Amino acid sequence: MTTAPADPIVKPESAPPAEPAAPGPKRSSVARRLLPFGYLSPTIVLIVVLMIVPIVMVISYSFRDNVIVQENSVFAGLANYTDVLTDPDFLAAIKNTGIFITVSMVAHLLLGLGFAMMLNSPLLGGVAKSLFRVVYVLPWLFTIAVIAVIWRLLLDPSGVVNYVLNALGLIDQGVDWLGSPSTALWVVTFANIWSGYPFFMISLLAGLQGIPGELYEAASVDGASPWRKFLHVTLPQLRPVIISMAVLDLIWTSQQFALIWMMTGGGPLNSTEMLSTFTYKLAFSEYEFATASASAVVVLLLTMILAFFYVRQQRER
Repeated sequence: MTTAPADPIVKPESAPPAEPAAPGPKRSSVARRLLPFGYLSPTIVLIVVLMIVPIVMVISYSFRDNVIVQENSVFAGLANYTDVLTDPDFLAAIKNTGIFITVSMVAHLLLGLGFAMMLNSPLLGGVAKSLFRVVYVLPWLFTIAVIAVIWRLLLDPSGVVNYVLNALGLIDQGVDWLGSPSTALWVVTFANIWSGYPFFMISLLAGLQGIPGELYEAASVDGASPWRKFLHVTLPQLRPVIISMAVLDLIWTSQQFALIWMMTGGGPLNSTEMLSTFTYKLAFSEYEFATASASAVVVLLLTMILAFFYVRQQRER
């Protein structure tokens, strides 16, 4: 019996080599560089229209006279800056602003650090910590308008504050806290402290919770007292947060306007006049837009100096 010969193996024909794809159009280096600016163009347009253009207009107004209210303005040089810097009301506004900022910053730091350390203490339970956090953060949730109305009602001559002080025998008759030049500035400063300390508290609480526990354990092994732990462990670890918050608070407090305007309007007798209210009155009460522009430029320069130190400090971190 003979075996049938096996079928010959047919090798498939090899496919012809694929032709290389035609190279697509290469994007030029200029287009690649301009592409990010295309994505940012809406934001850039808003910044230019809402910030750059108004700043340039205000700077140009500060060197001219008879602006806005008259058709033809005239070049005045540095006369507007001379009028502003020699105005007694402007000097009083600088003094009041300095007191307002200094007292507010110190109180914000002390209150914020004290409450943050209390909320970070292991002596409080979870429920107590949650309750205190809600209570302490409440002032930060109110708008400036609500805060101003609340404190105006509380500090009214027939308000709650005078009633309590009278009941305790500390005063004989109602005190006009916002109407007296000797008390108005301190009352407005107190209201600003009350409304602003929660931001410090939350930031410092986050910083305290980020401190490694090993540092406190090592300090305990070395026999450090709680005060030395605070000085040599807590404060050095919180130093970057404290500096950042202090510079931010300095910038924000120096720009405070709504609270002062709604509580006292800069009065009585300019006792609560700030740089912000002084500039606003020049522009919209006296219609001295050129002088108000010069005052605004001075405030802008001071704010830019503060912002420079803040950005520099953030880069060093």
